[in-house]
Amino acid sequence: MSLLEVRNLRIEYPSRHGVFTAVNDLSLSVERGEILGVVGESGAGKSTVGNAIIDLLSPPGHVAGGEVFLDGQQISGLDGEQMRQVRGSKIGFIFQDPMTSLNPLFTVEQQLKETIHANMKVSDQDAYKRALSLLNQVGIPQPENRLKQYPHQFSGGMRQRVVIAIALAGEPDLIIADEPTTALDVSIQDQILNLIRDLCEQHNVGCMLVTHDMGVVSNVTDRVAVMYRGELVEIGDTDKVLGEPEHAYTRSLISAVPRSDIKLDRFPLVNYIEAAQEPQTAIDIQNHWLGQREVQRDYTGPLLSVENVNLRFTTKDSLFPKRREYVVASNDVSFDIMEGETFGLVGESGSGKSTIARVIAGLYQPNAGNVTFEGINLTQLSSEKERRPFRRQMQMVFQNPYTSMNPRMKVFDIVAEPIRFHRLTENESQTRQVVEDLLDHVGLGRLAGLKYPHEFSGGQRQRISIARALATRPRLLICDEPTSALDVSVQAQILNLLKDLQQELDLTMLFISHDLPVIRQVCDRVGVMQKGTLLEVAPTEQLFTQPNHPYSQQLISLMPEFTGLRADIA
Repeated sequence: MSLLEVRNLRIEYPSRHGVFTAVNDLSLSVERGEILGVVGESGAGKSTVGNAIIDLLSPPGHVAGGEVFLDGQQISGLDGEQMRQVRGSKIGFIFQDPMTSLNPLFTVEQQLKETIHANMKVSDQDAYKRALSLLNQVGIPQPENRLKQYPHQFSGGMRQRVVIAIALAGEPDLIIADEPTTALDVSIQDQILNLIRDLCEQHNVGCMLVTHDMGVVSNVTDRVAVMYRGELVEIGDTDKVLGEPEHAYTRSLISAVPRSDIKLDRFPLVNYIEAAQEPQTAIDIQNHWLGQREVQRDYTGPLLSVENVNLRFTTKDSLFPKRREYVVASNDVSFDIMEGETFGLVGESGSGKSTIARVIAGLYQPNAGNVTFEGINLTQLSSEKERRPFRRQMQMVFQNPYTSMNPRMKVFDIVAEPIRFHRLTENESQTRQVVEDLLDHVGLGRLAGLKYPHEFSGGQRQRISIARALATRPRLLICDEPTSALDVSVQAQILNLLKDLQQELDLTMLFISHDLPVIRQVCDRVGVMQKGTLLEVAPTEQLFTQPNHPYSQQLISLMPEFTGLRADIA
């Protein structure tokens, strides 16, 4: 019998409007030592299956039919205490969002040791040693210091590595990994996937890998299952499914994967039956709110210049300066962005990419160096009154669309907030018209303003974030991992939307991402960062075909190569 066997699983969510079937008659298995990839668009039911296996479905969701077996024993239907004995020790779960799966009130050491003690009878000293070893395994530098820190002191990628360490702490037989590499750069992604693969091969551990990254699926998995709207449409050996897909939806999904070998003018979209279609954005922008910008000054230099920026964070404070410890987030970083250009920043998690973005936006004050916007040195502005006009012209689209919006505010008020703050309209009626136009422009429709963020998918929430960022009519849009939490179909829609908006509005963009194929498709020039230092800046095609710095060469070499069906033959 297989390590994991799911038979005819049916998952339902009852509501006052009827019963929604999230997963319908699904059967699959995972063998010992095998990695099964589960792919599909957002809402396909991938994560729901993983949650159902370990009995963590959100109410009122419940298993309405089917059975789940682990190593020959039925685990579906176990009571709460019996299921707690299974979680951690037999099944390790890697959650998608590390901020919601880590307790912000406890240190990483406390959370790791709690899991170790719950699943192993070891002393506190041995638990500490194992926690230290786990952080080493997942590639976190200075683990002795990092153990004492809290989750908010880690970057997004490092938090994900902590979650993976916790999942591995109980030495489980089966690992269910829900988008485990979403927030990770290619080097750490390669390290984590090698770790999971080694566990499967050397310790006979099985793995169900839920992901939207087809490069990861192609390189790591033995078999792949494709889901569409709660149903399993295709399953088989990875090479067969990705190279010769039988189902029309599988062919369409694979064709939407960003290419890493050449640059395309536009991202192909998933186009299968009722699959989401790309919204049409307005072409004539001249008389639109977004086109009514202030008259620009007579200035011919770069729109943005970052000059010798240094920033460090205190990791250990003390009354005595010599005893203080610091981490260098940016070290003498300098680059220019020309108007209308898309400049990309890539590098490992913790390399300083997002830190630089926050310095540019004025959220962090550098220890040294200057940030110049259209010739004005922003770091020398002493008051909020002086900075406010420039804040209007620089807006951010944050990485996580789930945590970057106030869940208690309706979408209309979320988009209207920057308009009201900067007093850009004369009255509330004009504000309403502007917000409705913005929601139309990003493909959501004006009725979306009446809803709350939780009523939207991840891709739709990211559209709301883009609408909010455009509300002040900015000239520079800072995109910090804007598509990392999105599946390939929604990612294609968002990136095409950004391309359309850039052409219509002559937007300048700073685009931060760990997804190298996306960077190749979107950016004009790219800067490569490592440990707070900018190592290389080059035109995009030059960087991908002839990288100069050894670290850039390493990053390019680690980029997962997708060998499946290509868009041009789909």
